[in-house]
Amino acid sequence: MKYRALYAYPWDLADEGVSTVIESVKALGLDTMTIAGSYHAGKFLRPHGSAGKVYFPEDGTVYFTAGSSRYGSIRPVVSKLTRERDILRELTSDGRVAVNVWLVLLHNSRLGETYPQSTVRNAFGDRYVYSLCPSAPDAREYAIALCKDVTDIYPVAGITLETPGFLPYAHGFHHEFAMVKPNRWIENRLGLCFCDHCVTNAQAAGIDAAPLRARVREDFDTYLEAIDDFPEDMADAFWLSDVATDTTLASFLHWRCDVVTSLVREIRAAVRADATVAVIPSVARPTSGAWYEGSDLHALAHAAGIIEASFYEPSAERVRADIYDIRRRLRGAGTLRGILRPGFPDLQSRSELVAAATALRDAGVSGIAFYNYGHVRRNNLAWIADALAVFGG
Repeated sequence: MKYRALYAYPWDLADEGVSTVIESVKALGLDTMTIAGSYHAGKFLRPHGSAGKVYFPEDGTVYFTAGSSRYGSIRPVVSKLTRERDILRELTSDGRVAVNVWLVLLHNSRLGETYPQSTVRNAFGDRYVYSLCPSAPDAREYAIALCKDVTDIYPVAGITLETPGFLPYAHGFHHEFAMVKPNRWIENRLGLCFCDHCVTNAQAAGIDAAPLRARVREDFDTYLEAIDDFPEDMADAFWLSDVATDTTLASFLHWRCDVVTSLVREIRAAVRADATVAVIPSVARPTSGAWYEGSDLHALAHAAGIIEASFYEPSAERVRADIYDIRRRLRGAGTLRGILRPGFPDLQSRSELVAAATALRDAGVSGIAFYNYGHVRRNNLAWIADALAVFGG
């Protein structure tokens, strides 16, 4: 199936009209809309919104009529918008474009606050309410049910999964603040999950996670007592050295990849057979950092079938480099699709967007998507037609 898509939020379609947006999408030469079906909180500037310019979506809700009987302990919260108007149903009923549903799975502060026992827990025992843990049975059951639910209820072409793994420590929670200078050594330690599920399951896999947890805690406590912050380049080197020389840490990080891959594999087995499953492997830039979140690109490509990489870079040159590295890691597994952002903070000219689309085409990337209808100025949206012209229909 061809995939020439535009990402969009249901509230933008509700504002401008489903039929109007579809007409705009078709006029650009696109054949698919990838619409948010599960999303988190935000504060979004909408350049062409008619019902206000700044939008605050409900935190941690779904944008389809979820069937409650399909879920276990953790159940989705249906958005107020969807209770008033089912945009996804309107979109799939229209029939002029294929519909792909974008599901933010485990990044959900609303559910994390309601079900804290299923959230990530750091070495000090602190719970991260914004991050459900992929090792937690209830969180896994919820993620699988969510994906099956939307593909059973709606005739969607497929789903794209975001955050199926372990979120990093720094991920834009409300009013994040610290008077300790951040660096990769700090953040990667604070981002490790040592909840009971992770410790027990890692132990069953032959990894002694409890002493690792104690060592991470001791190292960090000692660091906080130090007089000076680490310089950034030295902190990077310290972290890389730890990964290379601490065999327990390395094994634990590899095991996290197995956790996420198995979850995606179970999702693929649960959803409607003719619906595609794609994975956005990382919130990191470049994509090679995905391993920290438990995203093994090669394994995920086998498990889901499609990797949909976010090429969120400010130049075509950087996009080409990221494509090369992703291809190298995939080693022929699965299908690769790419997402580009036509405007700030990424590709800020028509020529740069076209060059990035050309890079995707030349690398054999099979599908292309653009992010995001509600965020992008109308003038920038117009660039998409030129990008598609070089990518191919």
